[in-house]
Amino acid sequence: MASLSITPAQIRAGRGLLKWTQAVLAARAAVSVVTLNMIESDQVAPRTRTLAAIQAALEREGVRFIGDAAEGYGVLLRPAPDAAVRTG
Repeated sequence: MASLSITPAQIRAGRGLLKWTQAVLAARAAVSVVTLNMIESDQVAPRTRTLAAIQAALEREGVRFIGDAAEGYGVLLRPAPDAAVRTG
């Protein structure tokens, strides 16, 4: 897992790429839906371990967080290893 500090918008975007509801991400990250909702709507500064759990849950499914304050932030979705085209 990268040490990048992810933004609420990146969490929403990553969840959207996976077509996950807040309930699904909350369960996968072992946080409450209320907590996730507050983080995504930028109503609370999340604890480091909570943010790390959310980031890890998304990254396990192929979401990658990119960017920085100077260049901007974003997300991308890598295909699952079993979906990769094999050659040879």
